[in-house]
Amino acid sequence: QVQLEESGGGLVQPGGSLRLSCAAVGSVLSVNEWAWHRQAPGKERELVARVTLGGNTDYADSVKGRFTVSKNNDLKLSFLQMNTLNPDDTAVYYCNAEVIDRNLHFEKYWGQGTLVTVSS
Repeated sequence: QVQLEESGGGLVQPGGSLRLSCAAVGSVLSVNEWAWHRQAPGKERELVARVTLGGNTDYADSVKGRFTVSKNNDLKLSFLQMNTLNPDDTAVYYCNAEVIDRNLHFEKYWGQGTLVTVSS
């Protein structure tokens, strides 16, 4: 079985930084792709960033230059470094992993979400 465990959310002032973490736990052979999404109050759900096994990255226009997604293939971890945060970044952030488990099954999993609040 596989679970994604998220952490790192919290309250931060505008201009501050946070680092979100997501760990793929269980019978994980490989993570082909990590993706980070967010849902802000009154806003549409948004794909924020993603990174592939080979290291290719994509970012939403709203976070380019401020957010950096990374991963550790051996440890089955992904990180979302968020800098220069502003109130528009307030949202619940969810990680998603495209996983091949040790039975060679291919499936996507979601983290439980972590709340990021940017406010003075």
